Amino acid sequence: MTRRYWNIHLEEMMEAGVHFGHGTRKWNPRMAPYISAKRKGIHITNLTKTARFLSEACDLVFDAASRGKQFLIVGTKNKAADLVARAAIKARCHYVNKKWLGGMLTNWSTTETRLHKFRDLRTEQKTGKLNRLPKRDAAILKRELSHLQTYLGGIKYMTGLPDIVIIVDQQEQYTALRECITSGIPTICLIDTNCDPDLADISIPANDDAIASIRLILNKLVFAICEGRSSYIRNP
Repeated sequence: MTRRYWNIHLEEMMEAGVHFGHGTRKWNPRMAPYISAKRKGIHITNLTKTARFLSEACDLVFDAASRGKQFLIVGTKNKAADLVARAAIKARCHYVNKKWLGGMLTNWSTTETRLHKFRDLRTEQKTGKLNRLPKRDAAILKRELSHLQTYLGGIKYMTGLPDIVIIVDQQEQYTALRECITSGIPTICLIDTNCDPDLADISIPANDDAIASIRLILNKLVFAICEGRSSYIRNP
């Protein structure tokens, strides 16, 4: 795997609050190796380890992007939703930021059928076909289109299972993580002090509640993906 310098600084992570974990009563003992201290009833994440695993994750996505691989970014809680969408769009990745529909990966044939329906309805809307239908029929199809846009809009161009999945909140996206494990898809997971660090292929210990923390982690990964894509374009 290519080793590169990703400009990851401890001071920058501290400013973003990456090191703040959950309360000491709300933690997973498996996170002990990634915790450096307790402060006012809160666990403090070891940022040296955060930097190490974030760097490893950046190396992984850079190499994958440089080989034309496809990524899916998942984060559905309110604080993360907009950040996930912006990051994914910038790096030309697929994303899920509203609700994870069970079986999205493990029952791909059903997801694919829904995507075909979604694309067909979008085409009918763009060509004006929906507006030529009886009002009741048009209203039903427009509601269906709106529903599909909400939950599948971020993966509308996905034609197969992703090569790597980036998960912003392990607890919130546990179903998505289990589907990745079942499907054999490598995962990069942002994990807070209440998570299990052994589930993902690369776990990045960090605050998964603070917007600044989530943004910093995603920005580093997105930069690495974009750099990798540029390399792939230059050397197809």
